[in-house]
Amino acid sequence: MKTKIFAFGLFFLIAVLSFSGCTQQEKAVEKKPKNIILLIGDGMGLAQVHAAMTVNHNRLNMERCPFIGLSKTWSASDYVTDSGAGGTAIATGSKTRNGSVSVDTAGKPLKTILEYSEENGLATGLTVTCEVTHATPAVFTAHNISRNDHEGIAVDILKSGMDVFIGGGRDYFNNRKDSADLVKDLRDAGYEVCITLDQVKASGSAKIAGLLYEKKPPRIHEGREGLLESATLKALEILSLNTDGFFLMVEGSQIDWGGHDNDQEYIVEETLEFDRVVGIALDFAEKNGETLVIVTADHETGGMTINNGNYETGEVETAFTSGDHTGVMVPVFAYGPGAGMFSGIYENTAIFDKMIQAFGFEIFNKQ
Repeated sequence: MKTKIFAFGLFFLIAVLSFSGCTQQEKAVEKKPKNIILLIGDGMGLAQVHAAMTVNHNRLNMERCPFIGLSKTWSASDYVTDSGAGGTAIATGSKTRNGSVSVDTAGKPLKTILEYSEENGLATGLTVTCEVTHATPAVFTAHNISRNDHEGIAVDILKSGMDVFIGGGRDYFNNRKDSADLVKDLRDAGYEVCITLDQVKASGSAKIAGLLYEKKPPRIHEGREGLLESATLKALEILSLNTDGFFLMVEGSQIDWGGHDNDQEYIVEETLEFDRVVGIALDFAEKNGETLVIVTADHETGGMTINNGNYETGEVETAFTSGDHTGVMVPVFAYGPGAGMFSGIYENTAIFDKMIQAFGFEIFNKQ
């Protein structure tokens, strides 16, 4: 008899806890966000996060996110994705071939979360530490069978209607093979074109095209310090002017480049900068109360692992298995209204689906 009572009690406890967990997740979804800030650490796996946490004496802003999930990153063509296909999955909810930018496997355009946001009257923008025409930013604004067609992607960016974009890649706008001057076209479209970070900070315009470097931005200690933080603060200032809400994508682009170089110092300094921007986004969301913050990666780079470390001294010992991307799952951190949807293990395409659900957008197909 005692056994039956115990079994019933255990069943009842599990049921209550399961119901409670479901209720908490439902409550996290109930209130729809007015804004979404999507932060992508390119090439950032769990080892990159933990290495930066160790160097920073066992703390990161990412820890402030109460909901954590894992994203499977394979592409339509390969077990190991590239940034074009990995980013496309996040931006459009569809898998595609490596090397493609927001087109399906047949080359047909796939509508992106940024484009849906534009259609629904939201402000939009992106800030990156690579060229604005690079693969990850490109998947939100462009449609191309080749991520390497920077000049074609620049044309799509001009047509995108974004309110603000800041990064490198100026040559693809005004030093082109076709001799077109897209910088002039940007100005004609109402953008203030900034070529220095100081110009970005001082701008009072509601539309900014920040083309701060001819090609890719340098590393932090080579002259880029403060770019992503300042660019993101300016983007939030501009996008917040829209009372209907906004979508902002922020990329810590060079975590990936450090991974390709198997350079621990490079990875850690870039991840720590990215985490400072995560802090900016979370501070904004805490004060605003209507903002969903999502922190994730398109893939892992370098096959990085941690062999030893010390939280007190900030020392970490890492090793690498590859000079390229790997196929391991990557973390997803979430905070704010709708954040509960991001717990669990799921395909990278689900991040798009969850953002669409959080915003309450209606879509009839993804093309």
